Amino acid sequence: MHTLKIATYNIHKGLSYFNRRVVLHELRDRLRELDADILFLQEVQGEHTRHAERYHNYLDGAQHEFIAEEIWPHSVYGKNAVYEAGHHGNAILSRFPILRSLNIDVSAHRFESRGLLHCEIELGGEQNVHCLCVHFGLFAKGRRAQVEALIEYVRSAIPPDAPLILAGDFNDWRNLMSRTLAGKLDVHDVFHLHGGNHARSYPARLPLLRLDRIYVRGFNVLHCDVHVGGAWKRLSDHAALSARLKWNIPVGTS
Repeated sequence: MHTLKIATYNIHKGLSYFNRRVVLHELRDRLRELDADILFLQEVQGEHTRHAERYHNYLDGAQHEFIAEEIWPHSVYGKNAVYEAGHHGNAILSRFPILRSLNIDVSAHRFESRGLLHCEIELGGEQNVHCLCVHFGLFAKGRRAQVEALIEYVRSAIPPDAPLILAGDFNDWRNLMSRTLAGKLDVHDVFHLHGGNHARSYPARLPLLRLDRIYVRGFNVLHCDVHVGGAWKRLSDHAALSARLKWNIPVGTS
């Protein structure tokens, strides 16, 4: 049985609640414990030249490279928000080769810089999977435009029968996107498929809102988890989500 474990996490730039302390080292340990084949990360700090002055243990370098070190040999970063001191965005980390990648700007206005990071990943044989790491905006009008941009891009860039994973922070607290994405792209949320409801992922200390999602096409869902409590509650303001998937099309077909 050919399975794939994936996880998505908004890492809050490697800082704790209210930016009080650096938690990136512990965050990396928790992510490694998930043993995911592919990681979808949001709010990844690519560079910040001033944090080292404030935090004694701040990492000098890109956060996705630090997390990926020795575990995920292939990684891609998509720069979205750029400011005087640095930049942050989305990242995809993979145990499998990343054949190609593209970062697409879907910002709805100048106050929020948002993007879609697309990677085509080779799983073995002739089987590839298309992965999109998503971080949508806080305002409904902007999210509607971003959903349309996502649908247009997937339809134009990815074959309709290709295995597909969309994961990230959709900020869809009213649960309005899933029906549209199912109808237009034939993707379905793993938690809804497995248990009938989207996962509650925010705030991490007492998750009430269903902001983070994993949508799939071409896979069956074997198991999925929301990672809360214990050490997780000291890290990001979001909960991490993970899922174990099984290909529902034969490996080796395109």
